[in-house]
This record gives sequence, C-alpha cells and structure tokens, in this order.
Amino acid sequence: MRIGVNALYLIPGGVGGTEIYLRSLLGALAKIDTSNEYLVFTNIETGVDLIPTQANFAVVDQRVRARLRPARILWEQMVLPVSAARRRVEVLFNPGFTSPILASCPTVTVFHDLQHKRYPEHFRWFDLPFWRLLLYGSVRRSSLLIADSESTRADLLRFYRVDDSKVRLAPLGVDPEFFEIGRRRHRDRQGAPYLLCVSTLHPHKNLDRLLRAFADFHAVRPHFRLVIAGLRGFYARDLEQLRNSLHLKDAVSFTGWIPRQQLYKLFADATAFLYPSTFEGFGMPLLEALAAGLPTACSNIEPLARNAVDAALKFDPNNTSAIYDAMLRITEDAPLIDRLRQEGPIRAAEFSWEATARATLEALAAAAERR
Repeated sequence: MRIGVNALYLIPGGVGGTEIYLRSLLGALAKIDTSNEYLVFTNIETGVDLIPTQANFAVVDQRVRARLRPARILWEQMVLPVSAARRRVEVLFNPGFTSPILASCPTVTVFHDLQHKRYPEHFRWFDLPFWRLLLYGSVRRSSLLIADSESTRADLLRFYRVDDSKVRLAPLGVDPEFFEIGRRRHRDRQGAPYLLCVSTLHPHKNLDRLLRAFADFHAVRPHFRLVIAGLRGFYARDLEQLRNSLHLKDAVSFTGWIPRQQLYKLFADATAFLYPSTFEGFGMPLLEALAAGLPTACSNIEPLARNAVDAALKFDPNNTSAIYDAMLRITEDAPLIDRLRQEGPIRAAEFSWEATARATLEALAAAAERR
C-alpha cells in the first residue's frame, strides 16, 4: 500500500499527548513494516525528527503553519486531498481527529476522545463549533475510525450512531524507557521527595482539586513538593493563581512542556504519581507511571480504572478528601507501596506500541480494500 499520513496538526510541544502518540506510532510502524510505503504530510513547524529514517518513509512538505489554525484547516480540507491524489495515495491515515472531507481515497481517522461531546463546557466558545463540525465530518467521511480505548469507542457509537463495524480499537503503548527507569529507580533516585502529575493544564484534568488536596497534604508533610509537568493549556493562569492563593508557590511547580529526557528524569526521581482527571480518552501518563514502578493513585473513571486494574490506588476525582487520603497512602502505606511498585510494571507490560501499530495497520489495510 501507499499510505498517506496526515501530520498537519502537529506542533512540536504544542499538542500534548497526540504528539507522543504520532511519534511513537510511526516508530513502531517502521519496526514492523518494511513493505508498505508511507508518505508523511508535514507542516512548516513539524521538524525532520518526526519521520523514521527507513527507506519506505518519505516526507511531503506542505507549506502551511499549524499554529495558524484557520489556515491549517483550510489546507487540510482543500490542498491535502489534491496533494495525496497526485501522489497516488491509496489510504490516508489521520491521527489527530480530523480528516479531509474531499479526499478521493479511503481514510482512517483516530479519535483519542470525544470530550467535545461529553464535556463541551470545557471548550472555549470560539473553538467548540469547529470541533463539532470537523469531527462530525470526519466521522461521516472516514472509511474506518480508530479509538484508543473502549470508552472512546463506546462514545463514538453513542454520539454518532455509526455501525459497530466501522470503529476499530487500538489501545496505546508504553515507551520502553519507562520500564528501564523502573529497574534503576530505587538505585538512582535523588533529591527531596515530590509527587508527580503529568498533565496538560486543562479543566478536565482536575488539577484545581489536586492543588487543594495537596495544600492539606503539604500542611502535614511540608517536606514534599508537587510537580505538574505538561503543556500549558488555557487553564494555566487560573491554576497558577490558585496555587499562589493556597500559599504553595514554593511547593508546586508547573514545568510546561519539556523535552523527553527531562520527563524521564522527573519519573526517575519522583516519590509517587497522581492522575486526578475527571475525563480521559486513554491516559498515557498513567501507564508510564506504572511502567516506571511509581506508587500511583488515579481517578476511578474509565478508561483509567480498566487500564490500571489493581496496579494503582483509585479514588473519586470529585472528592478532595479522597485525593488527600490517596496522597497519604501512596507515600506512607508501606505494604501498599511495595505492592504497587511490583504490580505496576507487570500491568504496563500488557500495552505496547507494536500492538498499537499492528492494529492500526490492519485498519489501514481493511480501508484500502474498500476502494
């Protein structure tokens, strides 16, 4: 097959987990597939390091800036279909929610979540109409859809009433480096104790409640810090103001988006990991924490509960006291800490990017047969 990859959405350091997804998936596809040809359509900001160096991967530069969202959307809808047709693309893979409606070849589109349907109040008023229109068009136009989790698959069936056979499941994987971190963590861990949360600063990540719980925790464990690592979303200023009002400026750090090596270091030195989201499409950082052997506590929502099973302590994300209690347990309950350290990597090992790549490739082949 000649497979087109629509990477026009990618802004390095600007789109959160969907960047890690695409980089990891392309790397895994390069390892398992040397026969199909991949044409990766990139924007001006993408960077050459996105594309695997194997001979069957090629870059197709598109002269559009993804940061100019209206221009990127117009290019995706009007220019990309022509560019793909000229290069005789047989199936177009869209890893970032949206697909060109006018594509002449079969398309496969990935939906990482349906937050715009479940929690539209978390979107800015001027963004929501575009999400609704473009994602609706992508669902209707795509030959097949891929969901990261059973929860997202169920949402696609519920909100868009598509045929069950149109939605494929391809759970995400875990970067092998996190298992290496887990194997050396107890030997190499340095510095003062801190709790780690890896999350974009958006409302559904529930970081305001996490801060309030940590304020109570810090009052009795003042030597602990809280580090929140992730893209500065549009809720960042509110969270910083809340941190300051809780007198936690010196105890809570927001790192913003950081290079991968710095993120590895944060996992290596953390005491424990917290993931308090009220909504998730998959929750990649949770599995990364499990793989690293970090004592982990997370929301008891799906798909987090299904992904973690018994390898993480679960709490009600709407209850600040429950989050506080979880902080105490994953830092003080020695039997629980030992169990979570052992069970985390075992559970995380059930997820791999190779499995994600194989499921994705199967969907692309099935869509291409529909020409």
